[in-house]
Amino acid sequence: MAGFHPFLAKRLRPKGGIDHRRVMIEKARAISDVISLGRGDPDLKTPAHIIEAAKRALDEGYTGYSPWPGYPELREAIARKLREENGIDATAQEVLVTVGAEEAVFLTMMALLDPGDEILVPEPRYTPYDMAVEIAGGAVVSVPTTLEDGFQIDPRGVEERITPRSKALLLITPNNPTGQILDRDRVAALAELAVRHDLVIISDELYEKIVFDGAINFSIGAIPGIKERTITINGFSKTYCMTGWRVGYLHAPAQIVDAMIPLKYTLTINCPSMCQRAALAALEGPQECVEEFRRIYDQRRRLVTAVLAKMGLKHGPARGAFYVFAHVAPMGMTSFDFCQRLLEEEKVLVFPGTAFGSQGEGFIRISLLAPLDKIEEAMARMERFVNSRLG
Repeated sequence: MAGFHPFLAKRLRPKGGIDHRRVMIEKARAISDVISLGRGDPDLKTPAHIIEAAKRALDEGYTGYSPWPGYPELREAIARKLREENGIDATAQEVLVTVGAEEAVFLTMMALLDPGDEILVPEPRYTPYDMAVEIAGGAVVSVPTTLEDGFQIDPRGVEERITPRSKALLLITPNNPTGQILDRDRVAALAELAVRHDLVIISDELYEKIVFDGAINFSIGAIPGIKERTITINGFSKTYCMTGWRVGYLHAPAQIVDAMIPLKYTLTINCPSMCQRAALAALEGPQECVEEFRRIYDQRRRLVTAVLAKMGLKHGPARGAFYVFAHVAPMGMTSFDFCQRLLEEEKVLVFPGTAFGSQGEGFIRISLLAPLDKIEEAMARMERFVNSRLG
């Protein structure tokens, strides 16, 4: 709807520019038979044992409020998972269960940032963080990463942008949209830098189980002396295909978690009780589903990267998450124009790299969240589109 209603707060005023994701989604809705390789909602089904746990929870009366920070047994299960799988010396009191990882992001920004505080954010980046930072009164300071460096974060580039107002450093690994996983030596260097400049580290590890080619995601909070300055954000949506269940969590020093609880109560009171029981079943039940999901995504990834290579288009490392960040600058058009024309001419939806910051110009994000035959058809259409222009 055009215009800005006078009753609305100034923080919601349009900031200029185009929301490229929103534009592409709206365009796709008006076109029939579109193959969507755009959004980040898994097409695979939540495992049956998790669904059954939710049904059982309803029968057992889990329909009221839970304790605000989450059921004690779920908080303990998450802490145990962090200790055993991530090497983070976590306790249940340091865990806060949230309504999806997005609430964890919002709570983190509201808890950490005072007006004028700066947060260093590698770019290309998951831009929904920007709104949370802005509402908290903070400012995003972009740290560019490049295809040539495999979209790894250069600690020198971070240090060059540190000012007296720098409060926090955001890491997203595995990364959306680039598919990069931070190398362990980079993680160690960034940890040392954070200590030296007294920065808080926000480590978003939502895609931690979706890794390929033997890659391992290393949690920065596992480094001795770093847990005390780290907020680790994670959840169940990507690993267990539970996006609609809205269960996330964060791990932070207990004093920070305690301070967040009244704010969380104001926002949501608690994560839905039956969903928490489902999340507990996800952690404590069979884990073969996680490997099966990873195998399916890997098969799709190999198909996409093979077709890109056939077209002569480079791409990001694609070592983690379920995206391929493809370089389309040789096509001689902007990322947005590429996506718009691909949608109109071949009925394939992908997102322009500029939906993830200005550093994403020249790239598109291809999602792996469609059946293999659909991805195969979409890539055939993209290949036809590319070849028609490159000759």
